[in-house]
Order: sequence, then C-alpha cells, then structure tokens
Amino acid sequence: MLFAIVETRKIFGGETEVAKIVFYVLALITLAIFFAGFIKRFLTYNHGRRLSDFAWLRRRDPHDIQDVSERPTVPSSLVTIATNRTIMKAKRKVGVSHLLLFWGFIGLFIATSILSLDYDVLGNASRIITGHTYSFFQGPFYLAYNAVFDLAGLLALVGMVMLALRRWFSKEPQLDYSRAQQPESGYSRVKIVIGDHIFVTGLLLILITGLLIQGLRIDGERFPSFEQWTWLGYLIAKGLAVLGISSAGARAIHAWLWWVHVGLALAFVAYIPWSKAWHILASPTNLTVRDFSTIRRIPPPPENKTGYSSVDDLTPKELLGLDSCTKCGRCHVVCPARTAGAPLSPRDLILDLRQWADSKHHIPLLLDTETRPSPTGPMADGGSLAGEVIVAQTLWSCTTCMACVEVCPVGIEHVPTIIQLRRSLVDQGEMDPTLQTALQNIATQGNSFGKSARMRARWTKGLDFPIVDARTEHVEYLWFLGDFASFDERLMDISRTLAKVLNASDISFGILFEEERNAGNDVRRVGEEGLFELLVEQNMAAFSKASFEKIFTTDPHSFNTLRNEYPAFGLEKPVLHYSELLANLLFTGRVAPSNLLRTVTYHDPCYLGRYNRIFDAPRAVISALGCELVEMPRHGVNSFCCGAGGGRIWMDDSALEERPSVNRIKEASNLDVDYFVVACPKDYAMFTDAVKTVGIENKLKVIDIVELFAEATLSNELVDV
Repeated sequence: MLFAIVETRKIFGGETEVAKIVFYVLALITLAIFFAGFIKRFLTYNHGRRLSDFAWLRRRDPHDIQDVSERPTVPSSLVTIATNRTIMKAKRKVGVSHLLLFWGFIGLFIATSILSLDYDVLGNASRIITGHTYSFFQGPFYLAYNAVFDLAGLLALVGMVMLALRRWFSKEPQLDYSRAQQPESGYSRVKIVIGDHIFVTGLLLILITGLLIQGLRIDGERFPSFEQWTWLGYLIAKGLAVLGISSAGARAIHAWLWWVHVGLALAFVAYIPWSKAWHILASPTNLTVRDFSTIRRIPPPPENKTGYSSVDDLTPKELLGLDSCTKCGRCHVVCPARTAGAPLSPRDLILDLRQWADSKHHIPLLLDTETRPSPTGPMADGGSLAGEVIVAQTLWSCTTCMACVEVCPVGIEHVPTIIQLRRSLVDQGEMDPTLQTALQNIATQGNSFGKSARMRARWTKGLDFPIVDARTEHVEYLWFLGDFASFDERLMDISRTLAKVLNASDISFGILFEEERNAGNDVRRVGEEGLFELLVEQNMAAFSKASFEKIFTTDPHSFNTLRNEYPAFGLEKPVLHYSELLANLLFTGRVAPSNLLRTVTYHDPCYLGRYNRIFDAPRAVISALGCELVEMPRHGVNSFCCGAGGGRIWMDDSALEERPSVNRIKEASNLDVDYFVVACPKDYAMFTDAVKTVGIENKLKVIDIVELFAEATLSNELVDV
C-alpha cells in the first residue's frame, strides 16, 4: 500500500510526552519571569512624574516647526525603526549589520509564532472540538515557510557575526567604557563588559544552534527531497554528511542539541527585561515617543521644586530613555566637553542615572552595572541627585550643543535632563564664581557684561545715519542684537557693518535701545529658570511698546529662545536669523554683489544648525558672493561646538586639555582656505581667540558672514575689525 508524502515535519522531533511537559513548564516559567520584569518596568514608567500636558503621543502644537520642534508622527517613526535610519546615519556598516539582525530576528519571531499558532492553538483547539488534529503547517505553506524563514535565519546570522566581530576586536573609542569623570575611589565596569559578551555570544549561539538542529533533522531524516525548500538547512545537512555524520548520528546529536537551543532561547527571553537586552523593546518605543520640542523648549521644573532632586522627578519619557541606551558610545565620541577633557560623557551620564534609578525602583539589573569600592555616584544610597549621584562638574561641563541628541540612534534626549539637574545646583548655589557673576550682571543690568543698559546702543556711534527706535517709529524688522553684538568691542564693528548693509538695502529696521535685555536662552540652560522668566517678561514688555512686523537677530542663541520658547509667553511675530535676511536680499535682487572669489569654510552654529535646521541660508549667501565653500569634515548636523553654549562662555575653562574652539580651528587649518566664516557673535569671540592660541591668525582669518556680504556689496575691501 502506497502513502502520499506530506511535506511537513514533526514539531517535536521524537521527544517523549514527559519531555514535552518539561518544555512547556520551562516556557511558562520563562514567560512568568519575562512578564514580571515587563510589568515592573511598565509600572515604573507609568509612575514617573507627569508633565501637565504629558501624553505618550503628543498632539501637534501650533507653534511647532517642521524638523525642529514638530514631533514625528507614528508612521514616520515606524519607518525610522523599520529602516534603522538612525543607526545608519553615523555608522553605515554598523547600521547594515543591525538591519540584517533586526529583520532576521523579526522573521524568526514570526516563524516561531506561526509554529505555535499551528501546533498549540489550532492543533489543540481542533482536537478538543472535533477529536481530530488539524494543521496548516504542511504542503505548499510548509515549503514556502521554510524558504522564507531560512533567509531570515541567514540575515540574522550574518548581521550578528558582523556585530560580534566589531564588539570583540574593534578598537573604536566609542566601545571603550573608560569614564570621562574619574571617581576618587575608583570604579570597575567589568560587569558591563561581561554583560555585553553574554548578550552577543548568547544571540550568536541561539542562531547557530537553531540552524544546526535544522540541518541535523534533515540529515537524520535522510534528506527528503521536499526539504530542498529548506535550502539553508539542507546545505548544512549536506555539510554535516560530508563531515561523516550519519543519519543515526545526526538524530542522536539533534536530540540533545535541541534542548541546548531551547534552553538558550528561553533563558534569553527571561533575561530581556533584566538586562541590556531590554533595549530591544525600549529603543523602538523611545523612537516612537521622542519629542524634539523638549530640547528647543525646555520644560519647566517639577511643581514646587527648582530642579531634579529625586527619582520621582524623572518623567516617564526620561525613564524610558534611560532604559533605551545601548551603550553604543556615539554620544561619548561627539561630545565636545568629553573631547576637551571635561568630566562629562553623555553615555556615562545616562548609565549612571539608569543604574541609580533602577536601584531606587528595586529593579535588579543583571550584570549591566558599574561597581565602586565606596557607595558614590550611581551606587549612592542617599545624598543629592545633582552633585553626588551626578557630580556638579559633570553637569557644568555641558555646552548644550545637542550633538549627543543628534547622534543618538535610539532617541535619548540628554540635554533637558542635564538642565533639570543644573537647576538644583543653581538652587544650592553650587556654581562657578564667574557664572554667578554673569547671572548677577544679567539680573541687575540685563546683560552678562555688567554694563549699564544705557550703553547697549553705544555700538551705533560712528554711523553716518540714525538707527530707528522701534518704540517710537514703525519698522518692518526689529533687530534683537543680544549681549555680545551690543557690548563686545570685537563685535561692535560687525554690528555697524550689518547696519550699513541694511541701510544701503533700504531695509526698514529698528532696535529697542536700552530696553532690550538678554534673551535668556543660556540663562535657562544654565538652570536659572526664575531669571529666565524675568527676562522674558521684560523683553515682552519692551516688544509691546514697539511697532514691528518681524524680529531678526544676529545671535543664534537668542534666535532659538525667541523662536521656540517665547511663543509660550505670548510672542506671535516671526523670528529670523540675519543669514536668512541676507539670503533674501540676494535672491530678491535688492543687492547686486560682486564675485569675491574667496576660498572659505563655514562653521554651523549649534543653535542655528542642529537646533533650528538652518543650514542652507548661510551657504546660499556664501555661494552667491562668489566664494568657494570647502566644508570641514564635521559640518551640518555634525558640526563641532565652539564651546560657548549652555553658559560655558561665562565659566572658567582653564582646566580643559584643549578648548573645543581650538579643536575646531585645528580641523579648519587642515583645509586649503583663507577664511573661517561664522554667523554667530559667540562663535566670533571664541574662534578669534582660538586662532591666536593655535598661532595661525596670519594664515586663517575668522570673519563674520556679513563682512563678506559687505565686501561684495559696499566696498572692495574687507571691513576692518
């Protein structure tokens, strides 16, 4: 009697009923451990401090600006996750490897789910209801299933091998776990390294054993012809046969290797919520709920508090962000503070906060922890969060340049958390004396230079035309200069040059004279929220006295807060950066520039570029003036900070190994250019000092973009500064 061959295989390869029971008991224990951790973490997030307008998926704010503060939609986030775009953007090879692993494991998860649906759900349900066992895991479906999911297994294996080799052998600085801030009592991150190796090796063994048992099964079944659809397993089986493994031997090896594979897989699932593997779920979620607006518009401090002082102050989003960190080290490498030798690494900050928060929430994080001889830092039992768990100098080292946020592949927002912690330091009076002096000057005089408000318009002396007072006469543009453009002697001539350009172009503009105050961008990011709100109140009062249609400013820091934060206090006027205004003059034909034929490089200010995505306007101006632009290796979103932001320009930086501005000038000095073009008063101040420090002031000239503009439109010579 002949029997038709059914293209399928046994789900359990000959295991006894007792063995099946053992498997299901182990599976239930695994799921119990997994969901215990899952629920523990979910409850931790849910109990985080809620902002008044908190929502995991925030509604669009009318003041949102596309690509700046507008929150990504869920569909766009899903595309980002599916393509691994954020991983690709800085490390393409790593991104490709992760993409293969990502989709390979998704495929294997789907394959396992299909198998469970057929055997555990349909099979058991049909047997109970009809007395017969039904299965769709046969015939053409079975053949297609194996063909497709063998590809998933191969993708996962190739991606995992590539990532494992990098982890084991690469000497890249981002994979070095040495701390930027060195604790006096010492520290050890051996457990973190061991956790990494267990994670990588465990995944690799799960994949390898899974493919081997497939090959052993086919070998043990004497190579059924239809199993050629299981093409990868078939090739492995052929290889095993070449090695001399008989069908009987293959069945024997399969019997115990199957349990090894099952044990590894179940152990890994149980391990996920208690280890770095939690990022598998946390990171995609964090990318979906990331909120760009909290970086450009810093949230207020907790109610009835000045800043963060306990674990209860962290928001659900921040707690999720801590758990999303994969320790990839990209933020560690790009951080200008860490590069300069300051005791700040955004990676270390997140790891310290995560370890400390987990201990406070009684979540045992397996292996992925730092140890110290004494209970300090993330191991601190008590004490202040800002100052003891995270040392003050670490927090004050931040330039708020947002490079860490930009490069983070999982959407962690480090900067707002640092600012919340700084607020506590300000409340404690724990700050650099020079910073304290600057804040006192701003509070009393409205500017960081400590000069009388009546001197704010002193830069206008020497002009052969009057500057309009926007409080008494209507103008199209209100020019908000900021402190440096008004008071720094090096920048006054540049302010006059811009005034000449605007006057020659018949632009209607005016200023607030003595009523302008520091805009407060860096005051807020230093952590002095009360002073920031006072400055906003004073500037809004001055705006209300003036008659204008738009605001423009030469200071990207002022631009950021006026554009993104002042609308919450009632500002409804458009805010422009002066590079946008200059570009408009050129491309509307209001000026006819000569070709300068200069070779220049351009520095993207952090608060203009990364924060507000204005990259094209300055470059359009440079191009229209007939200059050849040679980009530095780090430009655009990857621009390297000058070191002035976040109030650092008011702090002592003599302890740094190399100032960020010096690092940047050295980068530019390797280019064959004559001019280093800036579009920010603070950049001008920092880089004119840096070229002197490097000793190349005669080789590379720092020049403001309006000076080039003036040379091409007003005269044949550069304006002397």
